[in-house]
Amino acid sequence: MSLRTTTAYVEDVSPGSGALPPRAWYASSDARSLSLNGNWRFRLSDTADAEDDSFAARGYDAGDWAQVTVPGHWVLQGHGSPVYTNHLYPFPVDPPRVPTENPTGDHLRVFDLPADWPEDGAAVLRFDGVESCARIWLNGTELGEFKGSRLPHEFTVGHLLKTVGNVLAVRVHQWSAGSYLEDQDQWWLPGIFRDVTLLHRPAGSVRDFFVHASYDHLSGTGTLRVDSDVAGRVTVPELGVDVATGEPVTVPVEPWTAETPRLYDGVLATGGERVPLRIGFRTVELSDGLIKVNGRPLLFKGVNRHEWHPRRGRALDLATMREDVLLMKRHNINAVRTSHYPPHPAFLDLCDEYGLWVIDECDLETHGFTEQGWRDNPVDDDRWTPALLDRAARMVERDKNHPSVVIWSLGNEAGTGRGLTAMAEWIHGRDGSRLVHYEGDPNCRDTDVYSRMYARHAEVERIGRGLDGGPHRRRELPFILCEYAHAMGNGPGGLADYQRLFEAHDRLQGGFVWEWIDHGIAHPELGYAYGGDFGEELHDGNFVCDGLLFPDRRPSPGLVEYKKVIEPVTVTADGPAGTVRITNRYDFADLSALAFPWSYEVEGETVDRGTLPVPALAPGESAEVELPAAPAGAPAGEAHWTIRAVLASGTSWAPRDHVVAWGQIPVSARRVPYVAATARPAPGDGVITLGPAVFDARTGALRRIGEAAVTGLRLDVWRATTDNDDGAAWQSDLRYGLLWRKLGLHRMRHRLDAVEVGEDALTVRTRVAPAARELGLSTVYRWTSDADRVRLTVSTVPDGDWSVPLPRLGIRFGLSAADLVQWYGGGPGEAYPDTRAASAVGRWQSTVDDLQTPYVRPQENGARIDVRWAELGGLRIEGDPAFHLTARRWTTEQLDAAAHRSDLVPGDTVWVNLDHGQHGIGSQSCGPAPLPRYHLRAEPAEFSFVFSPSAATGTTATG
Repeated sequence: MSLRTTTAYVEDVSPGSGALPPRAWYASSDARSLSLNGNWRFRLSDTADAEDDSFAARGYDAGDWAQVTVPGHWVLQGHGSPVYTNHLYPFPVDPPRVPTENPTGDHLRVFDLPADWPEDGAAVLRFDGVESCARIWLNGTELGEFKGSRLPHEFTVGHLLKTVGNVLAVRVHQWSAGSYLEDQDQWWLPGIFRDVTLLHRPAGSVRDFFVHASYDHLSGTGTLRVDSDVAGRVTVPELGVDVATGEPVTVPVEPWTAETPRLYDGVLATGGERVPLRIGFRTVELSDGLIKVNGRPLLFKGVNRHEWHPRRGRALDLATMREDVLLMKRHNINAVRTSHYPPHPAFLDLCDEYGLWVIDECDLETHGFTEQGWRDNPVDDDRWTPALLDRAARMVERDKNHPSVVIWSLGNEAGTGRGLTAMAEWIHGRDGSRLVHYEGDPNCRDTDVYSRMYARHAEVERIGRGLDGGPHRRRELPFILCEYAHAMGNGPGGLADYQRLFEAHDRLQGGFVWEWIDHGIAHPELGYAYGGDFGEELHDGNFVCDGLLFPDRRPSPGLVEYKKVIEPVTVTADGPAGTVRITNRYDFADLSALAFPWSYEVEGETVDRGTLPVPALAPGESAEVELPAAPAGAPAGEAHWTIRAVLASGTSWAPRDHVVAWGQIPVSARRVPYVAATARPAPGDGVITLGPAVFDARTGALRRIGEAAVTGLRLDVWRATTDNDDGAAWQSDLRYGLLWRKLGLHRMRHRLDAVEVGEDALTVRTRVAPAARELGLSTVYRWTSDADRVRLTVSTVPDGDWSVPLPRLGIRFGLSAADLVQWYGGGPGEAYPDTRAASAVGRWQSTVDDLQTPYVRPQENGARIDVRWAELGGLRIEGDPAFHLTARRWTTEQLDAAAHRSDLVPGDTVWVNLDHGQHGIGSQSCGPAPLPRYHLRAEPAEFSFVFSPSAATGTTATG
């Protein structure tokens, strides 16, 4: 018999049918469970109305079907292709209808019950996540269907189970009415991507329970009450608690915070089950216009986190989730917004255990309706309200027992409407112990927090000062940036400037960087693929690669910068001479867990070291700590004190001596390189020799310094534009990359005006300008020497109407051989004018290859800032003033043309940039451009470099 499925449910706006009411999630109990994860049979159809005889009938035959892994996405397992859009729906907008061309994956799993499975027959089948909807059969009987991809759904199945040969069939459609509610700036990835579990439910077992655990900071006591649908007892041995469910008990406790995540182990015991509890006592409130926990205001130092793995998509295992949490803790991040859906429930267990504040966000975004002025937006259509309330309830009921969750978020970029109000009212009524967040309504009608995205620094400061205007209620609410500092490609810039504002104004309670990880998909030829690499007819390119981690979870320079900017201890020289000011910027923890080693460094070399006696300062306190005397007999040169705050003992999230914060205090200034102009230029056979340098006599071009061959030295103003230079399409007036190309700065021409051989100098006069424009840069190269070294002084004067800043200003040249790079200056990683907080003055080394930052889309990268001197390719280079250093095995033009790292082919020449200045980075790929003080303005400039032969060319790096 062959049947045809009806697909009416796919376009039904209801949340589904047959599923049990939502309830609290817990990882384990003494009741039996059976994981149904693993290999499933799989059949892909192009449309939603494929034959389903193998589902409804007993005589199925799936022997020739493919196999997929559950949890997983079929498009990442060789069946179809992923699609990336930021906010545009990849199907016609005709709610609630979806296309007939609707890829449909039929999944089959045959399983036996364990030999010791209880015989009482009570069981439920649980799906923790299926995109975008699912229809389920067990042993030929339809259980029901559901929508809500990132939410749990359970079905009663005990009466259908057999000892052996159970057939579980699940039909999953890529598109459904639910897809209109899940337009969340991510890859569209259909499949059963979270766990599938069979749970035994013995008589008298718990269906749902709610742990209420508040904390009174005035008395130091916590009040515990556990409400349960089944009567039982709650025991917490450490606290001596043994009470009936529903009865409150107050006892002295240590509170839970993200800095001090104290959990108490307990048990909820009923007649049929024992459920383990992990209880954290804390109270969240809106008080004095601020978000407070346990009576103290919070400062969120957060990130937005999509779930992502470069091979498995959103199908994350526990080890990957733990890796995320550990990386956050080790980089001083204290909060996470689960954009834009509830995460795998085990992730919240980890947040409870290790300590992170959580904004738990509902599985809701209708961003694509902005294209039609929000017409037909589901959140303002009463037909969709039951689905919205179902999503809110499934989030709240699942996650309500997590102390880490302090705020519920209604969703993201879904406009405004009656449905959101209904959600907020339901959540406030169900759980008054937390606050409610939503960014998309400027009137804050339904929220307890005034939230914005990507507000510029000046506006954030006005809000902090209460000068932002708007509805009266909004001015009384605390403010957070639920998204800011768009971490796409090289950047984000301006983090330190935001943090100074957050710390200056109480109302500004921090923000959440967008976002945690690049969503690159591992690709055998491209390295990592992004939008458009799978032949999508509609896509948003590499906008999906906008995280603080690279796809393989290596920290980007942006994450290293963020760690420094938000460090919970600051080290400054604001006090009397010979002292250092230590300030505790934790919200709850004192400094007793930290040690403070110091080192005294001259020219980047450590001369002496020790430990500062820093008191266990309370949150917000500062102390002036006396520094030791400078070491006797220390060599002359530029000197610094470097003070670090490190873990005095290992913790659950980092080992002993892990660096939490650091600061550098300058002691003496650097010695500026000086070259006496004593050598005279010596003309020869087509060349001019000046000290160790050889020049072309006709053009004045440098050919060699000592044994190091040099090619193409000239002024350079172009950089391979970053994602932030190029900006987003809606920022056309601020897209510097576009303006630079319009001016032709990527194709500058160099006119030779004169080569002048003087008594003590070789002078080359040029004009550097783009075709079709009147503007240019009059540039003079003046070379002098003391016979051993050669000094280049570059002078530039702009002429014409320079209405935009320069990308960079410096010189570029090629070296025929270079690998090892050593330098004294900022490091160890890349830095730019507004991303330099994490750059420490020291002596560093790297290979040329390791200087490169592997952004998924190649772009300007790898500059080291404040370089005093560098050695590479047989040259020693000193700067006056200090300079930016970049070295790579391809030209800027090749870097600019590359779409993927696989497009970059190393050449025989190492191209070196010595920059007097670089334009700032900003976060303009979605956020603000660099602040004006980080603009590299076209104005008269003069800078110098001293070159001398180096003893070794350096072919390998040693550490």
